[in-house]
Amino acid sequence: MNDKSIIDREQMQVQFNCHGTATGKMRNDLAVSMVQPLQESFEMATDEGPFHGGDATAPPPLALFVGGLTGCIMTQVRAFSKRLDVQLNDLHVDVRVIWHWQKTGKTYETAPESFEIDIDIDSPNDKADIVNLINAAKKGCFIEQTLAQPNIVRHRYKTTDGWQEV
Repeated sequence: MNDKSIIDREQMQVQFNCHGTATGKMRNDLAVSMVQPLQESFEMATDEGPFHGGDATAPPPLALFVGGLTGCIMTQVRAFSKRLDVQLNDLHVDVRVIWHWQKTGKTYETAPESFEIDIDIDSPNDKADIVNLINAAKKGCFIEQTLAQPNIVRHRYKTTDGWQEV
């Protein structure tokens, strides 16, 4: 299957899988694979700094998360600008993600407070075209769409009897 046939589809599923292996004090080596509609693989790592007992050999998971959100919206703006005939002379995006952190005994709990995305587009197109482009990019950004709705996240752990829901 080529990229052109994917773009012409009316609907499809996009699936990524990731297998993580603990390899250092707090380092995790990640094998990320897109399994549909195309097959691609990527190697990544996360680590924590001294706060969590890590060696800071790779970005922390939250850095990858915020970077992923920023890259996702930028990709969609650039891809959709071509389809919507909006000329881009330059593009800058600043993302701020704020979480609430609260100590609970020996651990802590977190909750998202805000996701703020500032998009600076240099274009000769009019304001309506740019707003239309940003709205299309928002709807096409997988990560933003995931954040914008309630989600069910399942957790299981492996036991001698099989996988147990937690």
